[in-house]
Amino acid sequence: MSQQNTTSTVIAMPGDEKLAAALAERLGARTAALEYRRFPDGESYLRLDESLEGRPAVLVARMDRPDEKIPAVLFAADLARDLGAAAVGLVASYLPYMRQDIRFHPGEALTSASFARWISAHFDWLVTVDPHLHRYDSLDEIYSIPSTVVPAAPALADWIVANVDRPVVIGPDAESAQWVEAVAARRNLPWQVMRKERFGDHDVRIAAPDLTGLGAHTPVLVDDIVSSGATLARAAELLTEAGLANPLCAVVHGLFGERSRELLAEAGIQRLVCTDSVLVDEGEIELAPLLAPAIAKMLDETAGVFRDKINNPSKSV
Repeated sequence: MSQQNTTSTVIAMPGDEKLAAALAERLGARTAALEYRRFPDGESYLRLDESLEGRPAVLVARMDRPDEKIPAVLFAADLARDLGAAAVGLVASYLPYMRQDIRFHPGEALTSASFARWISAHFDWLVTVDPHLHRYDSLDEIYSIPSTVVPAAPALADWIVANVDRPVVIGPDAESAQWVEAVAARRNLPWQVMRKERFGDHDVRIAAPDLTGLGAHTPVLVDDIVSSGATLARAAELLTEAGLANPLCAVVHGLFGERSRELLAEAGIQRLVCTDSVLVDEGEIELAPLLAPAIAKMLDETAGVFRDKINNPSKSV
């Protein structure tokens, strides 16, 4: 354990105390309780009863429902810096605003880039889990701070092998291929990827791949996000129509939009599991064991830079 980790302070945003405590324990770091409430008019009140003078701060925040959470996260980052933190890092188990990575129509906001600028302006580094990188090759294309992407594929693969008899990993669309291939490669599992055409938020058409010879296997649909559930539901229906058993589903981020759970159940998905990136109590696959080493490495790699900033306050880093 590095000295940098033992002098760090982990701060949980409201609702993220469980993950923050698990990370602090693994890092050998201190924790600081953030007092947060809203005034009657909806404005935020934040208070940290902890001196952060000269120490790195690690802010832990699940960023689902981002429009509700972003102001408080940015206020907390500024508060930590005002209280003397040498550096402020963000651990976002789920990173939002990756969908709009191109202007599909003239005049649209490129919100992925806008959000990246906000986070980069308030934090010194970022650690996250499987952001929805589609048209971006890496977060470095839009974030100007050091960032680390922690893949959940090892944890998903281990869960599948431990809980599913003769699994075959299936991706519901081309975008899921990167997760499907990583999960399958970890445990040398057979895999296939479906093809998808989307004609609207709820109009999704999918074509099944060649499933010959897989009838004795249990299909496991793997994807990074379940939101509306439409893509996974249609994929499940195609699998059963092809004569395979009712599938399971393993996803990284369980966002679960309105009626998505009902839709998935109606499609015949026999079990759905996800990490605790969004659903703290329902997430069966814990991310703390994967996140902690990445955070420790980030703290060590940035220690010299921010130590120099403390010794030379006027120097830009």
